[in-house]
Amino acid sequence: MKLGIIGLPNSGKSTVFEALTQTLSTGEKKGESRISTMQVPDERLTVLSNMFKPKKTIYAQMEYFLPGVSGQTKDQKIWHQVRDCNALIHVVRNFSGYGFDEPAPYDDFHALDQELILADLVVVEKRLERIEQDKQRGRKVDPEELSLLNQCLKKLETEVPLRKFPELTAAPTLKGYGFVSAKPILVLFNNDDDDDRLPVIENLTDKESCMLIRGKLEQELAQMSAEEVEDFLEEFNIPAPATDRAIKRSFEVLGLISFFTFVNEEVKAWTITKDTVAVDAAEVIHSDMKRGFIRAEVVAYNDLVDAGSYAEARKKGTVRLEGKQYMVQDGDVITFRFNV
Repeated sequence: MKLGIIGLPNSGKSTVFEALTQTLSTGEKKGESRISTMQVPDERLTVLSNMFKPKKTIYAQMEYFLPGVSGQTKDQKIWHQVRDCNALIHVVRNFSGYGFDEPAPYDDFHALDQELILADLVVVEKRLERIEQDKQRGRKVDPEELSLLNQCLKKLETEVPLRKFPELTAAPTLKGYGFVSAKPILVLFNNDDDDDRLPVIENLTDKESCMLIRGKLEQELAQMSAEEVEDFLEEFNIPAPATDRAIKRSFEVLGLISFFTFVNEEVKAWTITKDTVAVDAAEVIHSDMKRGFIRAEVVAYNDLVDAGSYAEARKKGTVRLEGKQYMVQDGDVITFRFNV
């Protein structure tokens, strides 16, 4: 999964990127993009690793992407860079300081959200123009695409982001457009060092998924040793490192769950969306598994841990066989049976 970090100038995007990825700038030129891959923390995988004692334990991964910008969010190039992201982290300045105006988080959020809407409006209008030209030239036009684009146009013209209409943007016909205002958003308030409160802002914190980060403070935390981190968290009343909290909230925003496999002495976590059926979960591992799917051998994580071993779980009857349409649950440990 890939998360794009966006925000107005001076919102602290680079600081937040470094706090979330536990990295420091390596001399990138101003305006250069940055990307970092993080391991998704999951205590369940650690428990399974201790149980199965595999040669390899592979955690799920999350990519954080900070697009290169020339300083202006109105530059359409920035939005092109994040069209392949699964979701966006919108960093909103909620800190004060010398040379800064007083924080105006709602205004800042709204201003950038309007830029997302405008970026999609430009894409839709250009595509509709081309479709109209094709019609005039007698070329065949996809009526479904035309209808869906017109619906998007009407929504965008009312200055409402497309993420508010997931049933519309989920249409397979629109998949290739990568509408930026349709992407799930996690609003990240970048607070002062001594401010550990999530602001309550009408029409923002009650309508969007929000969390806070004390960017400068947690940037320092990201560079500390494990021993120092524990004391630091307690001293500044931070429940968990920003990386862990952001990944957890990102999973919630994206509607993601994890399932686990133990194959060839390798325990691995896999990421899928909720309501994924077994045959589609198999495809996440390899297309051959979906093509030759026979059955899924499934045991719930808690049942496996209660049993103490896979063999004991079998004896207790908590290991079961499921078909293609079984809805995979968070924490399922699955062995796929297939033949190609």
